[in-house]
Amino acid sequence: MSKEMVEAFATLEKEKGIKQEVIVDAIKAALVAAYKKNYNQAQNVEVVFDEKKGNFKVNAIKTVVDEVQDSRLEVSLKDALEINRAYEVGDEIRFEVTPKDFGRLAAQTAKQVIMQRLREAEREHIISEYSQYKDEIVTGTVERRDNRFVYVKIGNVEAVMPHNDQLPGENYNPQDKVRVLVTRVGSDSKGAQITVSRTAPDLVKRLFEQEVPEVYDGTVEIVSIAREAGDRTKIAVKSNDPDIDPVGTLVGPKGSRVQNIVNELGGENIDVVKYEDNPSDFIANALNPAEVIAVQFSGDEDDKNALVIVPDYQLSLAIGKRGQNVRLAARLTGYKIDIKPESQVEFVESDNDETESSQDDTSSEASNEETPESIAEQIEDDPSQDFPNGEDVDSALDDDADKDEE
Repeated sequence: MSKEMVEAFATLEKEKGIKQEVIVDAIKAALVAAYKKNYNQAQNVEVVFDEKKGNFKVNAIKTVVDEVQDSRLEVSLKDALEINRAYEVGDEIRFEVTPKDFGRLAAQTAKQVIMQRLREAEREHIISEYSQYKDEIVTGTVERRDNRFVYVKIGNVEAVMPHNDQLPGENYNPQDKVRVLVTRVGSDSKGAQITVSRTAPDLVKRLFEQEVPEVYDGTVEIVSIAREAGDRTKIAVKSNDPDIDPVGTLVGPKGSRVQNIVNELGGENIDVVKYEDNPSDFIANALNPAEVIAVQFSGDEDDKNALVIVPDYQLSLAIGKRGQNVRLAARLTGYKIDIKPESQVEFVESDNDETESSQDDTSSEASNEETPESIAEQIEDDPSQDFPNGEDVDSALDDDADKDEE
């Protein structure tokens, strides 16, 4: 280990940007640990690099004392004065203790440190280069897949797409081009790692930004997104220009804009609804395509519970298959939504002539006893329930009421 070592350090600094002093310091620290482990753990030692010769040597550091208690760490003043008459008590003297076979150990250690530093430099380079793509859409090429991941080549880097980030029903074959959202740029024990997704709600948002100029420039704003990837997504939008219809803008002429995104997501249904500052109107819009008669709140601003009254024949539509419509509406608005059919509530006129509602005796009993609080909650608790038509829903409600009377 001599001239070649110095040349290797220079090459690393030039090609990889790893400064020579960084590598040398790392090697010295590793050699100190290796020396103490293999030769004398109790000694206080340092490793010095000779740049001219390109090798490392070991010095034992000893403190000058009047009376030596530990010869591994101390040297007597008498012995110190024989070396140099200027030494005093408390001074430190360095004695070279480089073992004969230390060159081999130094070479092995240097190789390990250099490889480690190369991996770290590569990791830092990847993180630095790809951090700018975080939360953005990129196009990659599928390389391979296993039981856990789909591996996607993005530039010169291999990204991973975990199972829960893979779109249900979508096949990923080698050499397939795929548009993904970069969700994480970080590192682990194996190096840099980039994670991508096809199921993240922000993927839909970024697709609309690419498809719709008004979304990209901020004229139309996507306020919130609720997504069950591969099946259905609800998007709430508002316009910052009173002359522009936000829903129509995203849908496009004859549905062309939204259809392009539906095609990109493998046929996933996308509902675009108008955001309203008024929570009642927003919740009613979020339950589209169902018709809403009224939305009631407790009066407490911090209470995020809403009672929604719909026509009896619209109940199954409002709830949706396996509760999906009301579930997505709840996520979109941030409210816990309880849906009741019109037949189970009675309406009264308040002093300000606004229509309000109160539950009839049967509904009140059902909510006061320890029985299912609402059909919507039943379905969310048990997604296997499915009410394909209004008659089935009424029957289920009647069954619950009969159980309460028993």
